[in-house]
Amino acid sequence: MADDQHEEVRKKVSAEEEIRRGITVMRRVVQGRSRGIILDVYWNNQGQLIEPNGHTLTSFIGALVRNEIPITCDDWRNKELNESKGKIWSEIKRCFNIEEERRGYCMKLAGKLLRGFRTFLSSKFLKDADGNFVDAELPKKYESLISAEEWEAFKSKRQDPVFQRISATNRERASSPAYPYRKGRVGYGRLEQSMLQKEESSETSLPAHVLWKEARVGKSGVSQEEVLHVYQKCEELSQSLSPDDTKGILSRALDVPEYSGRVRGKGFGVTPTSLSVKKGKAPSNRELHARLEAMQAELDALRREREASTSTVYRDASDKNSINCTFQPNIPEGISHYAVGLNGDHCLKLEGTLKRKCWLGSKVVSEKSGGVMAI
Repeated sequence: MADDQHEEVRKKVSAEEEIRRGITVMRRVVQGRSRGIILDVYWNNQGQLIEPNGHTLTSFIGALVRNEIPITCDDWRNKELNESKGKIWSEIKRCFNIEEERRGYCMKLAGKLLRGFRTFLSSKFLKDADGNFVDAELPKKYESLISAEEWEAFKSKRQDPVFQRISATNRERASSPAYPYRKGRVGYGRLEQSMLQKEESSETSLPAHVLWKEARVGKSGVSQEEVLHVYQKCEELSQSLSPDDTKGILSRALDVPEYSGRVRGKGFGVTPTSLSVKKGKAPSNRELHARLEAMQAELDALRREREASTSTVYRDASDKNSINCTFQPNIPEGISHYAVGLNGDHCLKLEGTLKRKCWLGSKVVSEKSGGVMAI
């Protein structure tokens, strides 16, 4: 009997603690909007949300997505969600000064936050300490967000054998990471911002492996030996690899593959496009063949151009050779040979002056006084 009473008291205290914190609704943002206060948001040169107000916008998006999107939604790309996504974006623009081009980032962030919320509900309320499923009731804290029907459907999906198998695989993979992230909710973008401000650096970004190393430093401020080993390897690779190398330095040091749409060590929101990095898989045989054909065509064109240029030079030389600059067979008396010009011109000395005569066959084609001139 005493044990039952103790259990009831424990449940009551737990429920009161749960209700006391409440759900995040971001009243401060909404109330500020009603007073005409619109918050500015800022982005780094890689397109990531930073401070001031970066954390506020993230929390606001999380509150909106929990209100607008059901937890039973498994496919964020479902076109049926377009109307709800439009409402989320409209609310964001009403409270923050934000450009239309940032919509894609905000929608991706909303999808990420929704997945995180579903994972939180499942881990917090539907699993025991050993990871076994628990048939729990809808938490009172979330009754304003989740209907009883949605909760039952959510629990049913979590019990599906296919989902459980995928969940077990992911849980095992994430249970013991070799290099765990140690900065909590601080993303790479805000971490980079704080590092640059602390160092008073004029740079606008940091190398990925520098960020990666700092993100794995805990409260003690000491890096693990394994992390330092990877960092040193990245430093060595940065001195030897070409800037145009398609595989990142960090991925090479970790000996892991690259994934499309992301840049390892840079965090959410950074893509190869935003970094102007041309990443891709190795070219196929067809692509290599096409490249070789293009190179061969270019080589053939250069060869034809060279041959045409050589033919023109030869023709010009032939024209010049047809001009026979020699002494006239019958040189008048009193004229003697004086010098030979650079182009085969022969200069004749006549009465103390220099005269040059060039014959084409037996016909004089040029005559000049006063020095040797090339034709």
